[in-house]
Amino acid sequence: MLGVSGRAMMEALLHGTTDPTVLADLARGRLRRKLPALREALQGRFRAHHAFLVGQILAKLDFLDEVITTVTDEIDRHLLPFEAVLTRLDTIPGVNRKAAVTILAETGGDMTRFASPGHLCSWAAVSPGQHESAGKRRSGRTRKGNRFLRRTLVESGLAATRAKGTALQARYSRVKSHRGHKKAVIAVGHQILEIAFFIMRDDVTYHELGRDYFDRHHRDRAVRRHVHSLESLGYRVTLEAPQAA
Repeated sequence: MLGVSGRAMMEALLHGTTDPTVLADLARGRLRRKLPALREALQGRFRAHHAFLVGQILAKLDFLDEVITTVTDEIDRHLLPFEAVLTRLDTIPGVNRKAAVTILAETGGDMTRFASPGHLCSWAAVSPGQHESAGKRRSGRTRKGNRFLRRTLVESGLAATRAKGTALQARYSRVKSHRGHKKAVIAVGHQILEIAFFIMRDDVTYHELGRDYFDRHHRDRAVRRHVHSLESLGYRVTLEAPQAA
């Protein structure tokens, strides 16, 4: 209703146009595919008191839009000294300017307060719980943290799942396969906050590691673990890469 097409139809109603065909023809974009349904939906009574009420509602919305624009301009003025770090945060897949502003504002931007990215994620309460009993993990719930930051990380995590060919999308796929969609999105949000930690601390931009990063990372870790096990048994291990077929 508040899109370009909806506003155009309501403005036409306020000016006395009630013909469903004329009103439906004001539709733009993909909405034009639904012209027959629109004509049917726009049939009905639209009296003077309806016009009065709709006019008041639209005036209030216009006022709120103006306030939002004014406040946004004031926020942007205060953000001028932080434009460089916001631009760098914006390079993370799934993170737009609004998300970058929230991450910067809610964390304070000063990463010297946190000993590691893990400490930052724990503070933000996007680290999974570690409730174990008798060697069995009973809960993976996260604590309630900063709701503004958490909501932003979840939204960015969802957006990152659609960033094709990225390590964050691969992270989502790996976790989803055994923990489900919701926990996978939280895991991606966790990863985004870890990346943001290094960007804000080291003044660097995001470097894409590729979709196969986690496969390579776990392969290398497995190799190191097996080599260590053999060396602990007294063997001397020499690694040789397989020859290409």
